[in-house]
Amino acid sequence: MLNFHLKLTSAQKKSLVKKLKNAKAMGDIREANRVMAILALGEGQDKKAVAVTLRVTVESIHGWVKKFFLYGLRGLTSKKPPGRPANLTSAQKRELGKLIEDGPEKAGFIGNCWRSPMVQELIHERFDVVYSVYYIAELLKNMGFSYQKAKFVSDHLNEEKRAQWLAETWPKMMALAKEKNAYLLFGDEASFPQWGTLTYTWARRGQQPTIETSGKRKGYKVFGLIDYFTGRLFCKCQEERLTSATYAAYLEEVLAKTRKHIITCLTG
Repeated sequence: MLNFHLKLTSAQKKSLVKKLKNAKAMGDIREANRVMAILALGEGQDKKAVAVTLRVTVESIHGWVKKFFLYGLRGLTSKKPPGRPANLTSAQKRELGKLIEDGPEKAGFIGNCWRSPMVQELIHERFDVVYSVYYIAELLKNMGFSYQKAKFVSDHLNEEKRAQWLAETWPKMMALAKEKNAYLLFGDEASFPQWGTLTYTWARRGQQPTIETSGKRKGYKVFGLIDYFTGRLFCKCQEERLTSATYAAYLEEVLAKTRKHIITCLTG
């Protein structure tokens, strides 16, 4: 059985996919690996590549194929292991907690938010313990975690400099603005493309949908400044590019609209 070609019927593929979903739902990673191996071989993938992907030996692949030939889907079903199933020790739970706190990327996953199947795979890879994916939430709750919405934070801001700015620069700006009875303006700019965006849509097979466009890549630009004390808004809309010259012209227009001093704080 060193060289073979596995060809699956549509019915077999459908049954294998269903079995794979059930195995994943029950947290049976061993059975899921067997099914994925058969599906991959049925798609013409090389057995050595499949073995590397699933982190098993080629001999294991041969054994699974043999059982599939002899017994069908029943040959891929995991036998219930003898004795009480393994659980994480207290030390392993502490290690797992640290891994989760450090984030998915550091643990080798793609993405920044944990999902139960990711934690299930992490536990299996690091500790060789298999939990049902449905138990993961309960496990994490018992470990002091909760499922909550994440928030974005900038990955390039210097927290030390921010704290220094709040402690030193901001009080000086406030004092000067009050002394001069000035507007303390926070500003930014934005550009809104007018040519639209393409996305997925329903269409007949083999007939790629087309969307009419003028072909003119114009955008609508907006400058804005808002006063910290009163909420007064100064804004300007234009089709020209956002440059230092157009921004200087915008500031001159703001100055022409008031006799008060202005102090600006612009975002980078």
